[in-house]
Amino acid sequence: MLALRVKLGTRLIAKRLLLNSINNAKCISTSQIAPKNLIGSCLQTYQQSRYYSAATEEQKFNPEIAKNETEKKQAEKETVKGPTERREFQAETRMLLDIVARSLYSDKEVFIRELISNASDALEKFRYLSVSGASESSQLEELDRPLEIRLIPDKQNRTLTFQDTGIGMTKEELTENLGTIARSGSKSFIEEIKKKGAEQANSIIGQFGVGFYSAFMVADKIEVYTRSSKAGSQGYKWSSDGSGTYEIQEADGVPIGTKIVISLKTDCREYADDEVVQNIVKKYSNFVSSPIFLNDEQINSIKPLWLMEPKEVSQEQHIEFYRFISNSYDKPRFTLHYKTDAPLSIRSVLYVPEGKPGLFELSRDSDVGVALYSRKILIKSKADNLLPKWLRFVKGVVDSEDIPLNLSRELLQNNALITKLKSVLTNRFLKFMVDSAQKDPVSYQAFYKDYSVFLKEGIVTSQSPIEKEEIAKLLRFESSKLGNGVRTSLSEYITRQTDNKSIYYLAAPSRELAENSPYYESLKKRDVEVLFCYEMYDELVLLELKEFNNRKLISVENDMQTTSTDKAETIIGSDSLQQTQIDELVTFLKTFLAGRVFEVRTTNKLDTHPCVITVQEMAAARHFVRTQAQNLSEENRFALMRPHLEINAKHPIIKKLHKLLTSDKELADMVAQQLFANAMITAGLTMDPRGLVTHINDLLVKALEKH
Repeated sequence: MLALRVKLGTRLIAKRLLLNSINNAKCISTSQIAPKNLIGSCLQTYQQSRYYSAATEEQKFNPEIAKNETEKKQAEKETVKGPTERREFQAETRMLLDIVARSLYSDKEVFIRELISNASDALEKFRYLSVSGASESSQLEELDRPLEIRLIPDKQNRTLTFQDTGIGMTKEELTENLGTIARSGSKSFIEEIKKKGAEQANSIIGQFGVGFYSAFMVADKIEVYTRSSKAGSQGYKWSSDGSGTYEIQEADGVPIGTKIVISLKTDCREYADDEVVQNIVKKYSNFVSSPIFLNDEQINSIKPLWLMEPKEVSQEQHIEFYRFISNSYDKPRFTLHYKTDAPLSIRSVLYVPEGKPGLFELSRDSDVGVALYSRKILIKSKADNLLPKWLRFVKGVVDSEDIPLNLSRELLQNNALITKLKSVLTNRFLKFMVDSAQKDPVSYQAFYKDYSVFLKEGIVTSQSPIEKEEIAKLLRFESSKLGNGVRTSLSEYITRQTDNKSIYYLAAPSRELAENSPYYESLKKRDVEVLFCYEMYDELVLLELKEFNNRKLISVENDMQTTSTDKAETIIGSDSLQQTQIDELVTFLKTFLAGRVFEVRTTNKLDTHPCVITVQEMAAARHFVRTQAQNLSEENRFALMRPHLEINAKHPIIKKLHKLLTSDKELADMVAQQLFANAMITAGLTMDPRGLVTHINDLLVKALEKH
């Protein structure tokens, strides 16, 4: 019965013990391109901007010049002229407007992310066309203009303005991109570039169109001023209140690029506040390649380290970046800067914190601390899909161009690519930690002391035997062959083996108790190395692991059971009871301990101990006693555990007990009771040993009657 419970409940028990202690949206300012590697040497300056730092942007920013230019632009007022064209949104667009405004996004603030993201796309498209040698390049104006994004909150007028100096739009592009969802600017641009064989087109973030409409969540009215970079282009004004129609009118005084003026709803007036806007930009768009200015002050200045070459990043930069993304003041204990293009495109930086995990991190409810980006745009600050739950202590950033996003970018779709990404990241992190443990064992031991519970949770919760074994490489235990306090790995244990094909372990609260355990005596005599497990859930972790490097993991208690019954002649000797005496004693013990012991037999595996209790699944039985036994009667507890008593016929107490059967039956009963209780305590199967004190006192009184 207990074995059945063990098979069904061991993993659940272990889990409980361990668990207790992102086609995404796009907006206005036309299509985006963020090529992986733009056309060789002619794009050297662009590559520098890809690994962007405000201080190293190809257009060096002069604050005074920028301020004068801003003041000049603000002094120039766009002037509409000519007739106004009123048009209706396409049916699908009207439907989308309602969806976006009501239920697409969980947080209204993301409209700032979407508009900045598309402004960045417009800048990237202009940058790409200006250096690509394409036929459109010769038609572009003002090639030397600074490429930047500007945000202007206006509390008094309750507006928020987004302005970029990107590619801009013609009247036809304006109609196609903002009035018809089916004609997506970015999607059309990708298809056009692909026809020309440019692989870089794949790096555009999502589909253009939807993200722009997210602004209607907070807007009473939106006005768009835009002029294409194509020579001789006319400027236009596009406006709508989102009710189903929009207006287009020619406008003079419109600079190249796109400006979006959002008239905020009364209940969204906070988005006209400088500090609120700055915090949102830093949260979502801090790593956009082009500089972002808020009232003439650049607010994105930290480098996206994950896009840089690992050897180019200093430890000081990692510390600063770690503190930024983790919002903490400690340092990273281990740093994994990982880049690969196969089997997926991954750019990542993962950190193991220096500080100890807090109670919230220990809780299973804590989120994985890895942020998901797509081309430097934050998709999700804590993406549970990227790493398994047991790695929730890891902080960092993962950026992948291959991940599919849903319409709002807020959730990852559940598909094979996400599973693959998770697998690649997990395996790479485990390999990194194994290497770190070998290179710096002292630092790893300190890490293991603080974070081993997460590794053990990983073994219990993982569904992959391969992943379990990889995690197991990181486990450390004390060994009977090594000194007190010295821990060893399972791999190191195997290297010290000679002829054994198994890995033996013993669970005990301390080394002293382990070395003096009756279960250890036989292996000690045979000079077999045993791992000592001091945490109460360690043996369940190893029970769940089952084997390592094709070697079975065996509890010494189970080893005792497999070969515990021996022939009488191998036990009986000059210093042992005779067979008839043993039979008498076994019969007595079976009768006296009936209902508590289900078998009594002799063993030659004991030396200094008189007896020992064995149970089919000792680890599960111990956890059963700790977690569930209090709800059952004593009779039912023993019926489920079905303990066996194994006696050492050579031990003085056992021999004296046989004599007491005829000389003092009352004392014999008391000794038998205490031997059984002692064996149960040694096995860890007693709920509360304090209840035995009274019986011990009675035994002492009886034993001292003649003195």
